[in-house]
Amino acid sequence: MTRTVKVGPLSVGGGAPVSVQTMYDIPLSKLEERFDSRMAVLKAMGCDMIRFSYPDIAEHDALCEVVRRCPMPVVADIHFDWRNALDAMDCGVAKIRINPGNIGEKWKTEEIVRKASDKGVAIRIGLNSGSLPQKGREKGTVSLMVDTALEYISWFENLGFCNTVVSLKASDSELSYEAAREFASKSDYPLHLGVTEAGGVVSSCVRSTWTLGRLLSQGIGSTIRYSITGSIEDEVQAGAELLRTLGLRRGGMKIVSCPMCGRCSFNSQGFLKEVEHELLATGKDMCVAIMGCQVNGPGEAKGADIAVTGIGNKVFLYRNGEIYREISADEAREELLKAVSDFGK
Repeated sequence: MTRTVKVGPLSVGGGAPVSVQTMYDIPLSKLEERFDSRMAVLKAMGCDMIRFSYPDIAEHDALCEVVRRCPMPVVADIHFDWRNALDAMDCGVAKIRINPGNIGEKWKTEEIVRKASDKGVAIRIGLNSGSLPQKGREKGTVSLMVDTALEYISWFENLGFCNTVVSLKASDSELSYEAAREFASKSDYPLHLGVTEAGGVVSSCVRSTWTLGRLLSQGIGSTIRYSITGSIEDEVQAGAELLRTLGLRRGGMKIVSCPMCGRCSFNSQGFLKEVEHELLATGKDMCVAIMGCQVNGPGEAKGADIAVTGIGNKVFLYRNGEIYREISADEAREELLKAVSDFGK
């Protein structure tokens, strides 16, 4: 078991549940009007912490506002300028991510560590294979990543700082896997797992699930992120779903839906796209089935808490496995969301 690191009120490692995180996809200077509602949705979907890029102290006020309004612990992502890390801590972030490959001289890191110690802020040593220190490259990528992380940990410990998380990421799945395994064999600091720059939804989910699933099954990893060239909602959904599949997270929304075939009489594919994020955002512990024909539809509906299935020209809404309403396709979205909202009342 790893040691425990505190990220605001969240415990990472030390037997705490594996946490899911994502990274905000818009610059701080361009916060959306829907920021509050989007953060609430992410939290309901299973997001436990969220990282923001902080490249410029000119965005100080925006970062302070984010920390004030965000319902999850906020992590500041720092590259190149160590002073941005110092300023982010004044904004109240719960964790700083620094990259040993570009943060600069040792004294700069020590300044960050001292302030993090004073402020009670966690630090992630975030190593990416694409931005490693130049020194030691003859060792090979895995050894260089692990040795660099251990060197930074020794610096931190010499300053009496142990509230540290480590990540060793690459776009290559096996490199990410081997680096995490080697580090875990040498250190009891918690690991943040991920395959970086993994591509679109399909390629990222395949690469990340193969890598993270194997590691988590061996008890390696305390927090995870799916890096998807797509929506951060998809990242959170994928992470939470992996943990549920592995039995590492209980509860939440389970969606069962058919892939569609020539028998379909209800566009389950298009319908799922319309309602999926809304269903997940409810945070309800239940199963919803969305089916398109009479072959598997009734059977899956019977096993779900709420279901909608098309049979012929009709759409049926199920509750607790039994048909309770016949509706039109145009009514299906509104009626399904209402049934989910009322479930358990």
